This record gives sequence, C-alpha cells and structure tokens, in this order.
Amino acid sequence: MKPGPAKKPTALNLVAGNPGKRRIPKHEPTPPVTRPSPTADLCETGKSEWRRIVDQLADLGLMTNLDVAVLTAYCDAFGEWTTARRAFALIQERNKITGGYMVRTPNGSVQIAPLVSIIRAARADMVRYAAELGMTPSARAGMEIDVRAKAPSTQADPAAAYFG
Repeated sequence: MKPGPAKKPTALNLVAGNPGKRRIPKHEPTPPVTRPSPTADLCETGKSEWRRIVDQLADLGLMTNLDVAVLTAYCDAFGEWTTARRAFALIQERNKITGGYMVRTPNGSVQIAPLVSIIRAARADMVRYAAELGMTPSARAGMEIDVRAKAPSTQADPAAAYFG
C-alpha cells in the first residue's frame, strides 16, 4: 500500500470540482446506483438504520452494489453502538449513578464502565464507515451533486445472493 491518504474515487473528486486539477481517468469503473435491502444478518436496529439512509445515498448516487459491505459494516456498528449505550444506561440506572462513565463494582468501588470501550469503538467505526459512504459533513464538503440526474437502477438486490 502506498503511504498517504487514500485516493478519492473520480466521482467524488468530480463532485468536489476536481480541486487538485488532476487528470481524470478515462476508464475508472462506475457501478450503477442501487437501492439494496438490508442484509439478513443485521440486528433490527441496524436494519432500521439501513432503511433510513439507503434511499438518501442512492438519491445522491452514492449507493452501488459494491457498497453493500461498507453499508452493512456501518449499520452493524450503529447497532452495536446503540445496544451498548442502552445497556450502559440500564447499568447506570440499576447502580443509581448519574452522568459520566462510572459504574459501581460488586465490591462497592466506582470505576469506568467496561461498556464505554465498546461504545467508543463502535462510534469510531461508524464515523469511519460513514465517511467512506459520503455521510459526514466533511465527506460532503465541496460536493456538488445534481440529484435529478441520478436514476434508480433496476438491477436485482446484490445482498440477496449472499444473505437471502
């Protein structure tokens, strides 16, 4: 792997107005826009997040067959983050601890909750995957997308072949 930042896809570079004025590749693959269904292995929270964002990504021309795994990873991380936050809130409520990331151990001392590392890791994963999909403000900064020019694809759901 080459050092330095990852190369931007031409489509994202063009949407940003080709700020570096680099030569545009003539034969870069451009997969068609799709609106796949959530993969069967996602938790219900992940599936709900998928359904919330997949049409928006497709409308922007940012959802293709090749992006199913990244979107699945994002939605999976979202599900982990949500579940860990709910579990942490229950622990705080049970131990009558308000605010912060501290919990009471069985011996009565107070320490940082183990769920905090899960929450932080899942949150970092979500942000990383979201940036890959153009779902963060900084990823969208400078993009100029004509939503009217994007038409939905009539291709079959790519995830169905793998997850039923």
